[in-house]
Amino acid sequence: MSLSILSLKPGHDGSIAHIHNQELKFSLEAEKDSFPRYAAITPNLLIQAFSLVDSAPDVVCVSGWVKGFHSVEAPLASGYFGSDHSRTMTTKGTFFGKAVDYFSSTHERSHLLCGYGLSPFEQGEPCYALVWEGNIGDFYEIDEDVNIHHLGRILEDPGNKYSFLFAVGDPHFPKNNGHIRFEDAGKLMALTAFSDKGPPSVKEQEVIDFILSRKSILLSTPKDSLKDYPVFNCGVESDIFKSLAGKFSDALFDNFYRFVKSKVTKKLPLIITGGCGLNCDWNSRWRDCGLFRDVFVPPCTNDTGSAIGTAVDAMLFYEKKAKVRWSVYAGTEFEQDASPVPQFVEREFSYSNVADFLARDRVVAWVQGRYEMGPRALGNRSLLASPLSPSMCDRLNVIKQREAYRPIAPVCLEEDIGLLSDSAELSPYMLHFYKVTSERLPAVTHVDRSARFQTVNESQNERLFRLLRSFKKKTGMGVLCNTSLNFKGKGFINRTSDLVKYCEETGIDGLVIGERFFVSRKLAED
Repeated sequence: MSLSILSLKPGHDGSIAHIHNQELKFSLEAEKDSFPRYAAITPNLLIQAFSLVDSAPDVVCVSGWVKGFHSVEAPLASGYFGSDHSRTMTTKGTFFGKAVDYFSSTHERSHLLCGYGLSPFEQGEPCYALVWEGNIGDFYEIDEDVNIHHLGRILEDPGNKYSFLFAVGDPHFPKNNGHIRFEDAGKLMALTAFSDKGPPSVKEQEVIDFILSRKSILLSTPKDSLKDYPVFNCGVESDIFKSLAGKFSDALFDNFYRFVKSKVTKKLPLIITGGCGLNCDWNSRWRDCGLFRDVFVPPCTNDTGSAIGTAVDAMLFYEKKAKVRWSVYAGTEFEQDASPVPQFVEREFSYSNVADFLARDRVVAWVQGRYEMGPRALGNRSLLASPLSPSMCDRLNVIKQREAYRPIAPVCLEEDIGLLSDSAELSPYMLHFYKVTSERLPAVTHVDRSARFQTVNESQNERLFRLLRSFKKKTGMGVLCNTSLNFKGKGFINRTSDLVKYCEETGIDGLVIGERFFVSRKLAED
C-alpha cells in the first residue's frame, strides 16, 4: 500500500503538501487567501490542510530550515544546506494518536527533489540540476538511481546579490545589514530590460565585481560600501541604475554559464529550481544554450515547492519512488462566503459575452476551481484584460499598485505562440521570455519587446482556453493580459468577500466566478 505523506515547509513561503499513492493531493500556501506575501505557516493553513486529509498520514515531513531568518543560523530539522541523502533524518512518533514516521531532509534537497519529482523526465533517466536561489548557487547531476552528485558551488548568494544591487540604488532602503525585501529581485528583473546591455564602464565593472565577490552579502556588506559610486542611492528608475541592472544580470548569468559549460559532459535534460528560476530571461537562455536535451522549471520553483520536494524525498526514502502525478491547480477551491450583489449586477454567462466585455477594454477578475501552486496566476486566480490597447498596461499597474516599469504578462492559445513571438516553444507555467513579433500587443510587450507568455490548451485549462477562443473570434487575437488577482503585498484572493472588496477598491469592471458573470453596477447603469 502506498504511503500517505504530509509535508510542511517552515519559514517564509510556508506551505503544506499531501502526497498519497504517488499523487499530489494538494499544495497549500500560507500567503494564499490574502495573507501577507511570503508568510509562514498559519493556524488557518494547518486546519485547512488537516480538513483535507481523510486520516492521519503514515509519514510527517518537515523541510529543513533554520531557527531564524538567515541560512547561517541554527538548523531546524535537517537544516538548510546539503544535497547528499546522508542529511536525511527519520524518527518514530505519533500523530493524532497514530504511530508515524517523522522525516526531514535539507532545504537544498527540497529544491532538487521538487524539481525532479514534478519533471516530465522518467525516473531512472539521468539529468543535471541547477539550484539558484537567495543563498545557494550550485550545480548537480542526478543519476539513474536518483543519487545526487554535487558538481560544485558556482556562486554564493546569487538571489541575495540580485536584491543587494536593488538596495544600493534605492534611496529608501535602510543601511543596516541583514535587511531584505523579497520583492526586490523581481523588480530588478523588470528593470534589466531597460539596459543598453553594452560593455560595462570601468565604474560599473567595479560594482559588478564587488557584489559578485562578497560572501554572505546581506550580513557582511552594508549598502554604503558603494557610496562612492554613481549608482549609490541614484534611484532605481534612473538611467544610471537601469544601465547597470542589465549588465549585472548578464554578468551573474555568465558566471553560472561558464561553470556549467565546463561540467557538462553528456546531453542530458536540465532541471532548474530555486527562486532565481522565476527569472524568465535566464530560463530561456538555459533552454536555448544548446547544452541540454530539454529544460524543466517547476511552477513552484521558489520555496513554495519545498514541502512538495521533501515529500518526494520521503517517497524516495520509503518507497524508492520519486515521481508524482500532479496538477498546477493544487490549492483549495474558491470560498463563496458572500454575494457580489448589490455591488455587481449579474449578466448571462457565456464565453462570447465575457470576450465581448473584455474587447471593450474592460478588466475582469477571473476565478475558477482550485488556486495555482507557486506565485504565477495561470488562469484560475487572474485579472484578465485586452492586450490591444497601449494604456491597458498602465491601468493594470495602477490597479495592482505596482511601479509603471513593471510588465504585464500575456496568456495565449498554445497553437498561436509561434505566430505571436519568435519561438514556438510552449510555456504552460509562464516561466520563459519570448520576443513579441506581433505589433498588436502593446499592453504585454515590454520595452525590449520581451513578454512572459503563458500558453494554454484545452486539456490544461478548458475554461480559459474557451475564453481565449472567443476573444480571438471577436478580435483576431487569441491572447489576453493575465496578472495575478491579489491585494498589494498579499497572496491570491480566495473568497468572495475579499474579491468584492478588491473590485470596489480598484474599480475593476467585472468578475467571473465559475460560470457566473457579474458587471459593476456603475457600468450596468450607464
